[in-house]
Amino acid sequence: MLKKAKLFFGPEGEGLTISSEGDCCITFQGTGGFVTVSLNEDEPGYIKVRIESREWEYQAKKFLEVL
Repeated sequence: MLKKAKLFFGPEGEGLTISSEGDCCITFQGTGGFVTVSLNEDEPGYIKVRIESREWEYQAKKFLEVL
């Protein structure tokens, strides 16, 4: 899932820079805003995706649509 976020928001996609990355989350920054994608497995087999954004809300919604 984080690989998809990298492709969508990263340099090859929307052109954002990765500012931090971990096992369960990744944060992108660029042009006055940011996007953070976090994953949480509440129940085995079910992954909850949480996205926080500023100035990139439209793109965040588009990313969720392709999941």
